[in-house]
Amino acid sequence: MEKILVIGANGQIGSELVEALALQHGADHVIAADIAPASLYGAKNYVVIDVLNAARLAEIVHQYQITQVYQLAALLSATGEQAPLKAWDLNMNGLLNILELARTRGEAGHPLKVFWPSSIAAFGPNTPPVNTPQYTIMDPSTIYGISKLAGERLCEYYVEKYGVDVRSIRYPGIISYKSPPGGGTTDYAIAIFHAALRGETYDCFLAPDTTLPMIYMPDAIRATISLMDAPVSQLTVRSSYNVAGISFNPRELALSIKQNLPAFTIHYTPDSRQAIAATWPQSLDDSQAKADWGWQAKITLEMMVKDMLKNVRVGQTDAPVMAA
Repeated sequence: MEKILVIGANGQIGSELVEALALQHGADHVIAADIAPASLYGAKNYVVIDVLNAARLAEIVHQYQITQVYQLAALLSATGEQAPLKAWDLNMNGLLNILELARTRGEAGHPLKVFWPSSIAAFGPNTPPVNTPQYTIMDPSTIYGISKLAGERLCEYYVEKYGVDVRSIRYPGIISYKSPPGGGTTDYAIAIFHAALRGETYDCFLAPDTTLPMIYMPDAIRATISLMDAPVSQLTVRSSYNVAGISFNPRELALSIKQNLPAFTIHYTPDSRQAIAATWPQSLDDSQAKADWGWQAKITLEMMVKDMLKNVRVGQTDAPVMAA
């Protein structure tokens, strides 16, 4: 039976992943962890962990006899640009601590399967922007993207050098009604719903035609768990898989919202995040994920908009999240 540790459980992905894993494996087999106390999200146990504390990580993994770790703790794109050294330290050394722990446990006969999220931020201005291939030019221009590209190379290195079973997805922008926006360049696609439901004009920090790959949270969680459940023999990508959901721009999202809330209005005031978004893909080729482990997105733009408008709770406070 698996015993699963989710680090970054307070974040956008972590909170919903813990809930899904608890339903799949049982609440007593999932340990939620973060740097600060929070809700259990369906898990039976919660522990306080700083992913930069290697000794504490080893202690928890040994104590709970962990067999899988999801390492989700990170500083995001826009937030990372405000504190690049902190972002590099957390994003890289946090991953390295997990990989080293997996290496040593594997050598001791206690293998540890690892999930670590990459991002479309690992691409850059010279990456083909439409139907971006699995293997292509990657020249990120943000510290977040640089850390993700370096992390991909580090993951592949630990697979090939030490036989560590680490798996990864290049997440598009992730949209969820359960968590408020919190530091990502794609966060407009969450904030816009909060403004619409408050009856406010939304001031968008991206230009109206800025098309980016996105994914709705249920698809993102399904992709993550499906990859982790796939037989290792089927995996041909040991850096990070492209996974596509839906691609759209702020104008298209606003029009879809207006079909449900005709009075909704939007203005555009691009800021520093526009320059970041301009270096990212518009759509992704995820044919390798489809071929290797059967990935297929299910949720359309229209389905997502209706679900967001139905479920967003206006008045949520900001919280750290994990997105692009």
